[in-house]
Amino acid sequence: MTFWLLKWVLLGPVVRVFARPVVVGRHHVPSDGPVVLVPSHHAEIDSLVLSLVSPRRPTFVAKREYFDTATLRGRVDRWLCTATGQIAVDRRGGDAAHRALTAARELLASGGAWAIYPEGTRSPDGRLHRGHTGAMRVALTVPDAIVVPVGLGGTAAVDPPARRGWRRGRVRVIFGAPMDLSPWRDRADDPQAWREATDALMREIRALTGQEYVDTYASRLPGS
Repeated sequence: MTFWLLKWVLLGPVVRVFARPVVVGRHHVPSDGPVVLVPSHHAEIDSLVLSLVSPRRPTFVAKREYFDTATLRGRVDRWLCTATGQIAVDRRGGDAAHRALTAARELLASGGAWAIYPEGTRSPDGRLHRGHTGAMRVALTVPDAIVVPVGLGGTAAVDPPARRGWRRGRVRVIFGAPMDLSPWRDRADDPQAWREATDALMREIRALTGQEYVDTYASRLPGS
């Protein structure tokens, strides 16, 4: 209930005024069943934009800091993440990250929509960086899961990383066709299959965004 109130009444209209999103390919997102939305990542506003234009309610993996920071901004972030059912992940890896992926797997198994940024953080230079394998690691273990690559464009101009406050702009959101996961389905426990499928996913995202691709993991911007 809180999610829909935020989307249609409290926050969504404000995001729409600033982002003025143009959406392409929304029909690629199934109306029900397990789906993984995998977008490029440029700005903090990305999650709000995707939630605004998605026909499904996406549950994101949110960094653990959003739930733990004691500042006023941190309390607001924690309330938003908790109210909208986000999954906390410790980006240092280990057991905490494993638990987040387990929660995502349970979400998909129940027919939910999971959203995850494969780069793991905002692009520090506008280029598309090597993807982490978590999305495919989970998706390949849920038999009916559909993976939809998403290209976001223009959000960094609306929400510049180094400046406070939003600027009006024009954001483009492209939902790509669902990926064919059949080459890797029978190797769901194979890390090499996760890597191959993730590399194929990044090629799909690159085709949607037109970004230059670099085969190195993205470094985190200050505060990201």
